[in-house]
Amino acid sequence: MFRYSYKNKLLSSTYCCFSWIYAGNSLMCGRRLVIRSTMFLPRLLLIVLLTIPFVFSQSASEWISKGEAFEATGNPKQALEAFQSAEKTMPDDATLLVKIAKQYGDLMPSLKGAAKEDASLKSLEYSRKAVAIDPKSSDSHLALALSLGKNTEFMGNRQKIEASREIKTAAETALRLNPKSDYAHHMLGRWHQEVAGVSTATRALAKIIYGGIPKGTYKEALRHFESARIINNRRLIHQIEYGRTLAIMGRDAEAKTEIQKGLAMVNREADDKDSKERGRKTLESL
Repeated sequence: MFRYSYKNKLLSSTYCCFSWIYAGNSLMCGRRLVIRSTMFLPRLLLIVLLTIPFVFSQSASEWISKGEAFEATGNPKQALEAFQSAEKTMPDDATLLVKIAKQYGDLMPSLKGAAKEDASLKSLEYSRKAVAIDPKSSDSHLALALSLGKNTEFMGNRQKIEASREIKTAAETALRLNPKSDYAHHMLGRWHQEVAGVSTATRALAKIIYGGIPKGTYKEALRHFESARIINNRRLIHQIEYGRTLAIMGRDAEAKTEIQKGLAMVNREADDKDSKERGRKTLESL
């Protein structure tokens, strides 16, 4: 008599049933095998269902690794595509959303017109979502400050003033959550640098029309850039903006020395080329 072998567990219940009947066994035997096979199927289904999340998790992890590799070599477009592939299975991961926001921002120097504005809006959209998901993340608030700063290029005067206040709040929150964030210091340095440069006449007009402009000082800008340099001396953007602030303050000899140090540094990030261009223009004006 044909005996059921457990080596055939993966066979379908229908196939096993027909095998038994074909062998001339009783209907009862066929029923018993069907019962045993159908009892196994739920277990198999459970194993598959438990495995699916692991497989997707592994896939997302791989996409993130690929994105980080592209980012490290200065390829924001490829990095963005990789991170967005990971986003399909990790849509509410704040760290991943920050990475996506950054790539949109890093793409902006290579874009023009509507495409550039769209990238800036996407960067802002992702950074706001990151803050909403993880309000205790320093990087989320920093991403928001950076994205807002990049969006000011496409804003009217009233929007710029409102964005200025939000940029300062976001950067201060990022620094409070992580006192060792060099970029939070940098953002606050840029904020003070820009706001301190607003003329008295413009301030008076803005007060009448928009209710006033926040106050900033070059002294505070310099202090934040200095802190950023100390925390991370490999970022040339800190060095160049430190030198440019000295130039604005009329300390020309020091400014030349510091800017030249920044220009001699190796480009490592997407904004480094533009930072060096600002440094060169400042040197030419001294």
